[in-house]
Amino acid sequence: MIKKEVIIGLLVGLIANVMGLYFASLIFGEGKDFFTVLSTASNEGILGKLISLGAILNLIAFFVFIKKKQDYRARGVLLMTIIIAVSTFVFKFI
Repeated sequence: MIKKEVIIGLLVGLIANVMGLYFASLIFGEGKDFFTVLSTASNEGILGKLISLGAILNLIAFFVFIKKKQDYRARGVLLMTIIIAVSTFVFKFI
């Protein structure tokens, strides 16, 4: 049961990050489509920063789960945020 709640939190964190990445690409993409913005950001070396901006929506999901007293789902969102941060860090230095 606890494992299921953490997995739901992980999925919500992943979806929130992808949505945040999409919204960040809309804001900073200057009217280009999503994949063009991602490839341009990768070529310019700012993809990690764009992914980090996308993780802001994880904050909202985390606090919603805390407010609803769904601590294990909030733990999953926090774990996904940590995974994203570590992967962004690794991606930056590769």
